[in-house]
Amino acid sequence: MADQSFWKNKRVCVTGGAGFLGSFVTQKLVERGAADIFIPTIEKYDLVKQSSIKQMLEDSKPDIIIHLAAQVGGIGANLSHPADFFYDNLMMGVQLIHEAYLRGVEKVVALGTICAYPKFTPVPFQEDDLWNGYPEETNAPYGLAKKMLLVQSQAYRQQYGFNSIFLLPVNLYGPRDNFRPESSHVIPALIKKCLEAKTEGAKSIEVWGDGSPTREFLYVEDAAEGILLATEKFNKSDPVNLGSGMEISIKDLVTLIARLTGFTGELIWDVTKPNGQPRRQLDVTRAKREFGFKAQVSFEEGLRRTIDWYQAKLDAEK
Repeated sequence: MADQSFWKNKRVCVTGGAGFLGSFVTQKLVERGAADIFIPTIEKYDLVKQSSIKQMLEDSKPDIIIHLAAQVGGIGANLSHPADFFYDNLMMGVQLIHEAYLRGVEKVVALGTICAYPKFTPVPFQEDDLWNGYPEETNAPYGLAKKMLLVQSQAYRQQYGFNSIFLLPVNLYGPRDNFRPESSHVIPALIKKCLEAKTEGAKSIEVWGDGSPTREFLYVEDAAEGILLATEKFNKSDPVNLGSGMEISIKDLVTLIARLTGFTGELIWDVTKPNGQPRRQLDVTRAKREFGFKAQVSFEEGLRRTIDWYQAKLDAEK
């Protein structure tokens, strides 16, 4: 249950607030009655730089920071830019938490990533297994950079009593997602491929890997709700998974997206391309227990909404 009173007279800074997830978090903040929301834009604040972070904090004077800004992408983008993904994400998060502590900010909500988990983790992934091995190689630099925010959150709480929390969202999807082929994740990439193939009358589409890995997905509005519930109710530095608790193979995912988009051609698997982590599914009991979060939107319904949104965007561009 949302706590409307929590946001009364609170100044909230949402880094990445103009992005995919951030736009839904901001929308829900407005619905909860938050009147003072500051969204730093990349044009004005380069959050990789300490000077920009200081300027942003001076301009926004926040009581609460929700740190969503990140350098993200699919397997291809991670393989092409591992150094950027490591450096940019580490610098943004570590300096932001430190400067927030120095300024006496009331609470920081830091977002991690499912990529922080070890490559071979008992399924479903439990938060206590986070340190039991090295992450999957294709996105380890990104996953480890984000994982350092958990270390920092726990260290600053222990030494300074600083209130920050660390959430581990699974792969997100939904309307307003990034559909650019060079940096998109698997769901928007597949939706785009299927719709383009259908429009062009193509007989087949190519898909990376062999289809055997499994993934879990969380609808973006559910993720936004989980983040705000945690902000309102959770005040520990223990990591918390944010997910739907469902698991689907990439093969079944592609088949489902093809059906929902109306693409009836052949699926060709490029087994020379990496599969990524073998299985991913989160144990979501801690989020339910600690702040009452449970995903509401079914996977097929979420996919329909995403496809409808993207199709409408394509139609508007014609």
